[in-house]
Amino acid sequence: MAARTTSVAFEGAEARRVDVQVQIAGGANPIFSVVGLGDKAVNESRERVRAAFSAIGLSLPSKRLIVNLAPADRPKEGAHFDLPIAIGVLAELGVLPKDAAEEHLVFGELGADARIRPAPGALPAAVAANAAGLSLICPEASGPEAAWAGGDLPILAPATLIQLINHFKGSQVLARPAPGELVEPEGQPDLRQVKGQESAKRAVEIAAAGHHNLLMVGPPGSGKSMLAERLPGLLPPLAPAELLDVSMIHSVAGLLERGCLTRTRPFRSPHHSASMAAMVGGGTRARPGEASLAHHGVLFLDELPEFHPQVLDSLRQPLETGSITVARANAHVSYPARFQLIAAMNPCRCGGGGMDGQTCRRGPRCASDYQARISGPMLDRIDLQIHVPPVTPADLALPPPVEGTAEVASRVAAAREEQVRRGYLNAHLPTDLLDHVAAPDRAGDALLNEAALSHNLTARSYHRILRVARTIADLEGQDAVRRIHIAEALASRRGLAIANQQSASAVSAG
Repeated sequence: MAARTTSVAFEGAEARRVDVQVQIAGGANPIFSVVGLGDKAVNESRERVRAAFSAIGLSLPSKRLIVNLAPADRPKEGAHFDLPIAIGVLAELGVLPKDAAEEHLVFGELGADARIRPAPGALPAAVAANAAGLSLICPEASGPEAAWAGGDLPILAPATLIQLINHFKGSQVLARPAPGELVEPEGQPDLRQVKGQESAKRAVEIAAAGHHNLLMVGPPGSGKSMLAERLPGLLPPLAPAELLDVSMIHSVAGLLERGCLTRTRPFRSPHHSASMAAMVGGGTRARPGEASLAHHGVLFLDELPEFHPQVLDSLRQPLETGSITVARANAHVSYPARFQLIAAMNPCRCGGGGMDGQTCRRGPRCASDYQARISGPMLDRIDLQIHVPPVTPADLALPPPVEGTAEVASRVAAAREEQVRRGYLNAHLPTDLLDHVAAPDRAGDALLNEAALSHNLTARSYHRILRVARTIADLEGQDAVRRIHIAEALASRRGLAIANQQSASAVSAG
């Protein structure tokens, strides 16, 4: 009878159960074969297992050794199948008891010196073991990460293969690892460090309060990146369920070190040379992209028009649905991607358009060509589009502002509490609920309808203005959406228009 143990294969951030069956049979030609739709790393497991056995003084029998990874039609990827294969072989050889192998979910990579190396995905594997009622065997370095799956989950975290064998023989006892630290980053940037730009800071506050997407348009050095870097400090810490979601994705991506978690929301800032696979996920092994790594956090795209237009348009669907599905010929992998998009850009390629005393070298065409790299449907999904003027020497000479991150974050937290009571953050309010909780008064409705006609607003823009107005009212602690809230929401979508007007005025004056 074949020896059995259990491991996992990853589909997105989910760990799917895989049965590892090992059988040693007679035959004229000795062979070590791994079957079950494994990738190259899985097929190379036999050589790593052979080397690890040799390092501890064991040799494989000169027989047919077959390892079956079931179900056979599910793709298997990664080197974490090394340890379950090795334990299955040890159980089939009689070195370990077969019943002990069947009671564990096993996860880990083997080195040629029989050390057990960490592999990405220990936390989802531990969650899967807990759900299946199995104990977990994982590398020592992954133990603190796996321990977050639950205090009652039995975990063995050996550093070497010989330690694991000694534990089952009773000559050594492996203690359950403690969960990693819950760390908080030090030296968070503060809004007090930003002088001037009061209207831009107001827009950042609104964006943080309602989880709205934000585009900042302004010349170089106006403080756009500074403002974006300070937005995560305004957001409330991750709730326990959100912390688990974020940690599962980062675990699959191999970004958790020694099991250390943080309740600070993710802030991802990819370079504008990022490919589509790097942004939304994909590649040979369909890894999570920057959009998924920013789940429940902020995705900051600096120099927005410098990104490839196809890469930007690939974000349109996750901005609406909060998830990404990477389609392959043999599988569809889904990752969560409920991120807040914060973007910054210059009004034109040379950066001089709209600055006092400077004119764009190519006139209005420079700005129009540069901004045309961002599609209209993409811009339509950005709730707040503000103009950030240049900082003057008078602004820099001012004393630090009275309000900093702590004061603004308290208002944001109060506004979000009201939204949680309603069941949705304002940026994600369903349309039917939006008509109930964000219906403006008569004067506000008239202003919005006038703006919709004069500016040819799409239905999406119309609803996004209502959502922003609802957030502004929440920040002021008001139940009703009034005309002043609609007016501020409309003004916050004119960043590109203001920059273009200033650029055209500078050209005319020149």
